[in-house]
Amino acid sequence: MANSGLQLLGFALSLIGVIGLIIGTILPQWKMSAYVGDNIITAVAMYEGLWMSCAFQSTGQMQCKVYDSILQLDSALQATRALMIVGIIVSVAGLGVACMGMKCTNCGGDDKVRKSRIALTGGIILLVGALCAIVACSWFAHNIIRAFYNPFTPVNTKFEFGAAIFIAWAGSFLDVLGGAMLSASCPRSKQVSKYPPSNRPQQRQGDILMQILHYQVNLYVGTMMPMC
Repeated sequence: MANSGLQLLGFALSLIGVIGLIIGTILPQWKMSAYVGDNIITAVAMYEGLWMSCAFQSTGQMQCKVYDSILQLDSALQATRALMIVGIIVSVAGLGVACMGMKCTNCGGDDKVRKSRIALTGGIILLVGALCAIVACSWFAHNIIRAFYNPFTPVNTKFEFGAAIFIAWAGSFLDVLGGAMLSASCPRSKQVSKYPPSNRPQQRQGDILMQILHYQVNLYVGTMMPMC
């Protein structure tokens, strides 16, 4: 059986990872304008996220605009949105399942083997949700790199990684680590011996009883002989 401390640590890491996924999905800093070439000095910094695009001015003001139509977005952004949402939902479900299977909770009954299997299932669900988030972040990052090194991309429209994608990456890897710790709750199967259980203790007890009975019989016969 896995240690309850390991389960608590895995659950805490997964919870922090899910919070990181939610924050990273909401923030608009998935990619930011790159200061290369003639675009080194500018008064406006552009940010683009999964849900909105923002312009940060040198005066400290930020103006954001939510994307008007989903159909106008490119397929990569739509797929990243879907994968991040699926990853968050699956991870939250995995946290609920893992919570029922932890040793420190009363859910799932008192059967330790059953609770360990429930915790194992929750860990696997968390790994699936984290995998969805990792694929989404990696795909989005690949598109940023490909557009950055494309010679036909104008200099003033090149972007680089923003802070939100790193937060989402960190959350997904924490989710993986926590799910792996919870998956370590797999119960070990009991080894069944190939040979039948030995009856030597019972045989020894029977021999001792027979010896005592034989001694008592001999003692009784010995006491009766003088009387005859």
